Amino acid sequence: MNVLLIGGTRFVGYLLAWRLVAAGARVTLFNRGTIADPFGDAVERLRGDRTAPGELERAVAGRSFDAVVDFAAYYGEDVRRAVDLFGGARGGRAGHYVFISTGQVYLVREGCPWPAREEDYDGPVMAAAPDPGDHASWDYGIGKRQCEDALTAAFREAGFPGTSIRIPMVNGERDPYRRIEGYLRRILDGGPVLLPDGGTRRARHVYGADVARAIARLLGDRRTFGRAYNLSQDETPTVAEIVTALADLLGAPARLVAVPSDRIPAAGLDPRQVSPFSGRWMSMLDPTLAKRELAFTHEPLRAYLDKIVTSFLAAPPPSAPEGYAGGRAAEIALARSLAS
Repeated sequence: MNVLLIGGTRFVGYLLAWRLVAAGARVTLFNRGTIADPFGDAVERLRGDRTAPGELERAVAGRSFDAVVDFAAYYGEDVRRAVDLFGGARGGRAGHYVFISTGQVYLVREGCPWPAREEDYDGPVMAAAPDPGDHASWDYGIGKRQCEDALTAAFREAGFPGTSIRIPMVNGERDPYRRIEGYLRRILDGGPVLLPDGGTRRARHVYGADVARAIARLLGDRRTFGRAYNLSQDETPTVAEIVTALADLLGAPARLVAVPSDRIPAAGLDPRQVSPFSGRWMSMLDPTLAKRELAFTHEPLRAYLDKIVTSFLAAPPPSAPEGYAGGRAAEIALARSLAS
């Protein structure tokens, strides 16, 4: 199989590329080349900026791929250009185009059920978020909906072989946002772990390796054309339960401190950095359809958290994540003020 990956090779795309190479596929990467990769001669590299007019088109002009996995489409025009290119209008061809979407396509829908199923996608969307802190998350979900709508229209109008994959927050050893690492460092330094409103919010994430495995398996599957699938774990722990599990895997006490949500920004801290799993823009997906139609399975939460913790302990990054390095002293001060 000849597969093109557009962007995304820092995390899930990286895992997918390795899986495809190991299975004997011919893999081509298209990205800006700003981040080094370890693939050596195992992949072909095409350089360019997806957002720059004509760069992707020139890079793949006249070439054909059995499958294209697009990690870097964020607005409807990105997908419309891809349909034009890989649908043959400009000489390119793709037997299957897989668009990596997000659970936030549900969060921007008014009155959407939680957890959300694929059939819950349709409906009116929210007006622009008035809070500047929410606007980026709202815009992300709206943009991804535009992409999905463009892909659905292309399938209905011309049979374009596209599939959308919706994923929630992704955890894994290569998480570029270093979210679990932030919790691990706070546990290991012996100080308090601040949890907005006690960490009672429930979370249903997904493990990056399981996403890569599922994508690799569905490439070329005609049953998925014109469809969308949710991928996520089944377990729905609270944020406090996740952090407690991480502490248990470290063999360290979990010094959890419940903090009223409004006290965190009042202390000059960014809530998303203090506890990245506590934000309200956290989708919760129902993976039943993927389990039934794609035989999707997910590693147990405890098992994949163990892998992440083991990887961190074996080779901790030399520098701490930005949120930890810049705000830890203020977090400790806030915890002390609450205790007093």
